[in-house]
Amino acid sequence: MKRHLISAADLTRDDAVLILDTAEEMARVADRPIKKLPTLRGRTICNLFFEDSTRTRISFEAAEKRLSADVINFAAKGSSVSKGESLKDTAQTLEAMGVDAVVIRHSASGAPYRLATSGWIDAPVINAGDGTHQHPTQALLDAFTMRRRLLGPDAGIGQDLTGKRITLVGDVLHSRVARSNVDLLHTLGAEVTLVAPPTLVPVGVDHWPCEVSYDLDSTLPKSDAVMMLRVQRERMNAAFFPTEREYSRRYGLDGDRMARMPEHAVVMHPGPMVRGMEITAEVADSPRCTVVEQVANGVSIRMAVLYLLLGGNEPAVTQPSSPAAPSATPSRTEEKQDR
Repeated sequence: MKRHLISAADLTRDDAVLILDTAEEMARVADRPIKKLPTLRGRTICNLFFEDSTRTRISFEAAEKRLSADVINFAAKGSSVSKGESLKDTAQTLEAMGVDAVVIRHSASGAPYRLATSGWIDAPVINAGDGTHQHPTQALLDAFTMRRRLLGPDAGIGQDLTGKRITLVGDVLHSRVARSNVDLLHTLGAEVTLVAPPTLVPVGVDHWPCEVSYDLDSTLPKSDAVMMLRVQRERMNAAFFPTEREYSRRYGLDGDRMARMPEHAVVMHPGPMVRGMEITAEVADSPRCTVVEQVANGVSIRMAVLYLLLGGNEPAVTQPSSPAAPSATPSRTEEKQDR
């Protein structure tokens, strides 16, 4: 693992599989009566959120606390940022307080990279979403969910997504989730297709490692997973499609369209969902929809990322070990604590 996690494109295939395998072990912790590991005890992690968030912020906080870290939650609203304080001054304040890692979400694309490379702070930086650029932990939890559903939790250990066909549908232009997923899924060997209105396809998409289609109905029968993307009106400054009804008719996923998918295929959504727009209630509440699983898996993935960046570079998957050479996995550490 590298020092920072800024972009899904920075991960090699081995990096990504290591994170997914480590997350499998972390997921087992959630099934225990005591859902805590002492791995990051004494470490302080700051969640630096300059943009509104529910799932990502709570997911990171839950992951940090399950690893026994001390957590500082920073929100731009109600802080000195509203008085004009710069990112540099905020970072130097955190550095003076001795934080061990920073999880940052920012509306400006490139802000996490700037924080990681500026020298303002000497701590690992994890990108929790920056503008329309990247959201690497979301891509990791999506890949983790796909691997679990399509290969199985145990059968998937050590495996990537080679040969799987993934379709991303909707507002690709404004979606950091789409960019991150295209990068990571390509690294993991999957075949990715983007489906969107021409007005919501980014300039330069020809250079992305994926296919582009404007016809949802033709791609559904050959998809192993279909991820619906929210139309991000808060980032739009023009009319990108005629009406919501027209968008839903062409690019929304309803029960009839879901029936055209292969029986094993799953429906995904990074959230928040706009029911009746990109996805109907029938599909959202279907057993084939993994939205709730994605939320749960997000905690496991973020635990894995934090563990590998701060706790050590050895896999957290339990391995048989001799009494003379105890394993350094979280599971072993927890056993020591229990004794």
